[in-house]
Amino acid sequence: MASDGAAATPAKVTPKKANLLDPHSIKHLLDETISDVVKSKGYTEDTRLGNLKLGIGAAVIAVALLAQFYPKKFPQNREFLLGCIAYTKEKDATLFTHPPMGSFNRTGLIISSKLPRFSDMYTLTIASADPQSTSANKPVHFTKSVTKWFTKEGVLVEGLFWKDVEKLIDDYNSEHKSK
Repeated sequence: MASDGAAATPAKVTPKKANLLDPHSIKHLLDETISDVVKSKGYTEDTRLGNLKLGIGAAVIAVALLAQFYPKKFPQNREFLLGCIAYTKEKDATLFTHPPMGSFNRTGLIISSKLPRFSDMYTLTIASADPQSTSANKPVHFTKSVTKWFTKEGVLVEGLFWKDVEKLIDDYNSEHKSK
């Protein structure tokens, strides 16, 4: 029975759906899809910064526990508490990548996105992971309404979104050739 053309039909893919009343759900779904698009273009994810943030987070939790049970009270332990403050640089970054294999480009990408509260305008930015590098291109971005990519039921029309993201990646990569 399997030889009557059933193997030639593509497997059913469940559509990606988001709650249209929840901007965090929309942004999360779009960011996941961006990761898929970027990886399909030959870029691999650079997890070093994510791992560093996890390590800093674990250290901050350990220091917070230590600060909670520190034998001195607030005015005397002020210097100790000041040492507990951590700062992370790329808070809007969604994805960091290595350069594609076989590419002459030495830098990966930083993909960042924003979806402001109470707004439907989604901004996607692609920049070089090392802006000082000679192979770094100028950042490119677009801002579009998320209503262009979702149906009324909250299903993502992936084909339209993929085309927009692929065009932005191509615009970033063609920037180097036009220098």
